[in-house]
Amino acid sequence: MAFSKSFPKTTDKSVYPKWIEVFLTDEEEQEQEEVSRKENIKLMKECVDDAKKIFQEKKLKDYQTDVIRLAVALFEKRASHSVFWKESKAKEKFDKEHAPKK
Repeated sequence: MAFSKSFPKTTDKSVYPKWIEVFLTDEEEQEQEEVSRKENIKLMKECVDDAKKIFQEKKLKDYQTDVIRLAVALFEKRASHSVFWKESKAKEKFDKEHAPKK
């Protein structure tokens, strides 16, 4: 099932926005999942490095399991999920298709 997101479009004729649903193609959705996956891998690597630095700075014993636990905690705070990327792509499509005409 294709990903969709609704966005409000205002007009001069009404104070109420008209809601427009934007669908991503299977290809666009797959592309955003790939972007999300790559970004999450990059973030996790950064989190592992940051966790190691924290252990070194605080002169804590550097047990791998503790480093990984701290890295996961950091990752959960930082990670962007695939829904974010899909919503961003849908907003991009909405803005492109419904931009004010000049």
